[in-house]
Amino acid sequence: MPRIVITHPVEDVEKWASHKDERAAFFEDYGSDVVDFLPTDGSKNIALSVNVTDMDGLQAALETPGAKEIEKSHGVLEPISVFAAS
Repeated sequence: MPRIVITHPVEDVEKWASHKDERAAFFEDYGSDVVDFLPTDGSKNIALSVNVTDMDGLQAALETPGAKEIEKSHGVLEPISVFAAS
């Protein structure tokens, strides 16, 4: 089960953090142990990690209109980077 880390800027860190339950529910269909990381340097760059059980499903789900709407409502900005543990 690979662990991935996703990083990206957000419009507002507090707004993004307030959607933790909704974000975790989205990722639970494809993995477990969703962890949010908030910046300590005053930036608007966040990270989250997930133990992924269905990488193909997650990659497809992230491209759906529903996922794009969640990103918009959470204030997600580009660029989005994804890292996999080796």
